[in-house]
Amino acid sequence: MSGNAAWETMMRLLPIAIVLGIAGATIASSGETQVPDAQISPQSLQWQKAGETALAAGQFQAADDALETALIIDPRNRGAFIALARVAQRQKLYGQAIRFTSKALSLEPNDPVALGVQGEAMVEQGATARAQQNLAKIKSLCGANACAPADSLAALIQRGPAMAVKAPAADAPKKN
Repeated sequence: MSGNAAWETMMRLLPIAIVLGIAGATIASSGETQVPDAQISPQSLQWQKAGETALAAGQFQAADDALETALIIDPRNRGAFIALARVAQRQKLYGQAIRFTSKALSLEPNDPVALGVQGEAMVEQGATARAQQNLAKIKSLCGANACAPADSLAALIQRGPAMAVKAPAADAPKKN
């Protein structure tokens, strides 16, 4: 191979080598900044706990604020999304609860708690068939083991939407 032919070959391969070098550097640097999903920020977990405490006390706005803060600190905090869904459920905002659980499920599609909370909101909206799909998935995830999300969702599906249970009969006689 003459010097001229070698030079031409090198010049043809140089752009490919540069692209591969840049790609390799990008891949290597992106791996250094990522934190495993199992390691949620401790601050985010503290805010999540504060939100859950506020929810238990019936303080929906304080719960919402604390849980949103938890997600600002660490947007991978599935528990905060699920807790926000529970806040929405308590306020009868079932569509919002479904959206929050969908975000949790985008982080971990096989989370039985998120599937259960989402299924509960679906039942309250009257989407019982979709809730039954969630129940089937939860049961497949839990296997033969007892599973609280499956038991809770099964009972709610059996009962049906709360609005249907509480609605007065249209043909009931009026009392004077």
